[in-house]
Amino acid sequence: MDERNLLEQLSRGSEDAYKELFHLYYSPLCEYASFYLSDEDSEDLVQEIMIILWEQREILAHVNSLKSYLFIVVRNRCLNVIEKEISRQRKHSRWYEEFREKFENPDFYLANDLMERIQEAIAELPESYREVFDRSRFTSKTNRKIAGELGISVKTVEYRITQSLKILRKRLSDYLTAIILFG
Repeated sequence: MDERNLLEQLSRGSEDAYKELFHLYYSPLCEYASFYLSDEDSEDLVQEIMIILWEQREILAHVNSLKSYLFIVVRNRCLNVIEKEISRQRKHSRWYEEFREKFENPDFYLANDLMERIQEAIAELPESYREVFDRSRFTSKTNRKIAGELGISVKTVEYRITQSLKILRKRLSDYLTAIILFG
């Protein structure tokens, strides 16, 4: 069957014409696509194109050269696949560059871990110690102001801060030693 007749038959829905088209062009199109893509991707792409050709066969009645049309469609689809892959790689590369320093820097992990451990240790302080320690360290209030707010002596505030620091040092000693040794 000549190309013009094949196109007419195909556009009318002839399965025999489709089988002939597939038989004639599938292997050469796969080989052509393999210049752009892997063999497996080439076969997948050509199979997809063949399915689309059958689904949109009415369009083929307006095609002048079936062979040229098929090779152009394959080339364009291959280039689209390559373009998408390049775009994906660029995006991954940008993300990698953005986060590389953070993820490669052990201080990033140590700082987060240290903050969690400090918060846990502070939460475990006796309530009266924790209250004084929070006000002293996180609100920057003077010992005198804290004593006035809580109705205790300045010496009691100083004692509770000192005891809180001892407890925290003890609670965090293994972690702090690791930071000093390996940091």
